[in-house]
Amino acid sequence: MRMLVQIAVLTTLAAPGLALAQDATCPQGLATGAVLGKTLDEVGTNLTALGFEIRKGEAEDEKIEVYFTADAAMGEVYVSPETGMITKMSYETE
Repeated sequence: MRMLVQIAVLTTLAAPGLALAQDATCPQGLATGAVLGKTLDEVGTNLTALGFEIRKGEAEDEKIEVYFTADAAMGEVYVSPETGMITKMSYETE
């Protein structure tokens, strides 16, 4: 099941014109609206598969919040557990 979710996420991110607009500030293509999963484990697994290192994650107040790093950058995503979609994100380079 995890492999199917990863494939779905990678397919969505590989074809940004079809499903979402690619966020120019995030080289891996993450953007609001991308689907990462409906549980903390799924979100963490999918971010790791995209090359991010998870620093902290928690699921509370009807949202999944994950802090991550990649190379010399860091960011955070807020994901809806109902849809699995990113509802808010930030990404900045050091």
